Amino acid sequence: MKEDLQRMGEMGLAALSAGDAVQARRIFERIESEGRGTHQLRLLLAQACTMLGDAPAAHRVLDRVLQDEPANLYANLMRGDLLHTAGDPRAAVSWYQAALMQAPRAGALPQDLIDALHEAERKVEAVGRTFADHMTAQLAAAGVSGAVHPRFAEALDLLTGRAEVQLQQPTNFYYPGLPQRAFFDREEFDWVAALEAKTPEIVAELEALVASDPLREPYVVPEPGRPAKAHPLLGDTRWSAFHLFREGAPIEENVARCPKTFAALADLPMPRITGRSPMAMFSVLRPHTHIPPHNGMINTRLICHLPLIVPEGCRLRVGNHTRAVEAGKMMIFDDSVRHEAWNDSDETRIVLIFEIWRPELTEAERTALTTLFGTIGVYSGAGNGA
Repeated sequence: MKEDLQRMGEMGLAALSAGDAVQARRIFERIESEGRGTHQLRLLLAQACTMLGDAPAAHRVLDRVLQDEPANLYANLMRGDLLHTAGDPRAAVSWYQAALMQAPRAGALPQDLIDALHEAERKVEAVGRTFADHMTAQLAAAGVSGAVHPRFAEALDLLTGRAEVQLQQPTNFYYPGLPQRAFFDREEFDWVAALEAKTPEIVAELEALVASDPLREPYVVPEPGRPAKAHPLLGDTRWSAFHLFREGAPIEENVARCPKTFAALADLPMPRITGRSPMAMFSVLRPHTHIPPHNGMINTRLICHLPLIVPEGCRLRVGNHTRAVEAGKMMIFDDSVRHEAWNDSDETRIVLIFEIWRPELTEAERTALTTLFGTIGVYSGAGNGA
């Protein structure tokens, strides 16, 4: 007469807990041979086989489980452990990562499984570091480094897990087929040198402005009639702005206070869209303020920063690239790529911000987009949201 399955399972578990892997394996294999095995009991059998150093048997048992339940977290982690112990960390990582990807969808987890997942994370990170060291050493031996090209350096970071793929993710409108670039070189634009040469006179206007105006209008403000933006700097004057345009039209009183700055922007390739563009302002970031990661609304423009008053400790990250902000040196980037900025100094940072068309867009495309955005603005009634 067959013994009670629950009783046999409890006996096998007790033997396993006592470190008697031989007895545990004998009990679980008997249950399996009688055709009464369950995946839960098979996992215990695989554990007993592992304790006895019989990896092939443990793999065969896990095959049975994974055939029916490929997302079984215990089975994925146990297979990873077997491969890691066998000296195949790359294969082990693939099983650990499978478990880590599936875990958020598994609901509430027991503590032992949570601990095993944390251990898998640590092993994945350790293998990643070892792999990165291997790649660096091998490339160095061949005379190759990230200095070949920034693209190659970023590719190495992506390959070794030091960075993640950063792509255009505009919040409102995506235009397909545009190159995925974070920063653009100043030398690519024939107007940059002339504008940078005007930095001293723009700074002079700005300093006169600051002397009489605290520039305390928040950069991020609620939009009337719309849900509040989930932004930590909403209504916060630590990040403020002095606008030269609003909804595409010059703000006459502000322009009158900064005529040279306004004139310097006149011939730039800025979008001119009724109710929407151009956009230009002084952006004020006060001491020890961090603008958190965010994405711009559209990817058909580039954002231009002309740094004017810049203390040490100011940075801008776009995608996987972080650059120091330097007074008088233009920074041009795609703000539909995730970006953030820091002022870690004890002084205020002020830059001139404006937008230009993506240079890859043809005149026909720019005309079509101007009409499209204008049409959207008329439909929304607000004139400033796609």
